[in-house]
Amino acid sequence: MSIDPPNQCMTVESAQTLMNQGVSCQVEIDLSAPFQVGDRVKAKVMHPETYTRLPRYVRGKVGEVVKDHGVYVFPDTMGQRLSTKPQHVYSVRFSAQSLWGMDVSPNDALYIDLFDDHLEAV
Repeated sequence: MSIDPPNQCMTVESAQTLMNQGVSCQVEIDLSAPFQVGDRVKAKVMHPETYTRLPRYVRGKVGEVVKDHGVYVFPDTMGQRLSTKPQHVYSVRFSAQSLWGMDVSPNDALYIDLFDDHLEAV
């Protein structure tokens, strides 16, 4: 099932196809990655009036890129039917202490998938 154009209305038939077959939001384009495995990154502090996949509890926190999953459509813009805005998705490791304080185990961490637009270099 095609995910372009984003302003196309969903029909009953397309919804049934989506439910039965699913859809891959991965995009096969050659797009250079602004971040590499091992890079320290900070989740942007942002407060959009619309949808975002960037959870508030990681905003402003520093983590480490542990994997580049490839290029995918950006759900923050797709959810608004604006554009696919393809970009890299990374698994970013945040220590539990950096998120929830020193009372939690220093051995615990959260791995969360974030897009280029959610991150900035440290």
